[in-house]
Amino acid sequence: MSATTSEHDLFEVLDASDFTFTRRAWVDAAPARVYDLVSDVSAIGRWSPNASEVTFDQGSGPRVGAWFSGRNHKDGRQWTTRSQVVRADPGAAFAFVVGGAEDGIVQWSWTCRPRGRGTVVEQSWQLLRLDPVLGATRGDLDALRHYMTNSVETTLLSLAQWIAETPAA
Repeated sequence: MSATTSEHDLFEVLDASDFTFTRRAWVDAAPARVYDLVSDVSAIGRWSPNASEVTFDQGSGPRVGAWFSGRNHKDGRQWTTRSQVVRADPGAAFAFVVGGAEDGIVQWSWTCRPRGRGTVVEQSWQLLRLDPVLGATRGDLDALRHYMTNSVETTLLSLAQWIAETPAA
């Protein structure tokens, strides 16, 4: 096998850590407000083009160890995921792992940093392990990362617009 990889390389030669990205946007709100919005997983459908009907398990909330379910859709398909909160630092950072902390497949994270009168909010996506459900080749996983990058950019723009149009409570 060659030392170089191609878009057709199979799992055996791929490294999950190659499939990650971070995008950021400035929003006109304090970090505490942004954190409250992104850690309320039931609100993600307001901004995300792919997620809806997201709810914490009964009695749970945005704290480390909490579980939630969400419906996702892409290319005419729908499925439900189970995710577990792995970081919950009010006003600063919120993260969860699809599939749970022990054997999850993807980590999503948000960070909030004050900038001027608002916040730079970052959203990151990181593949934690390879799984055929996400694709079987480098080309598949590159396409997924590209798709998710566009989704995150849409989410961040939608979040910024929603904040600009919705007065703080």
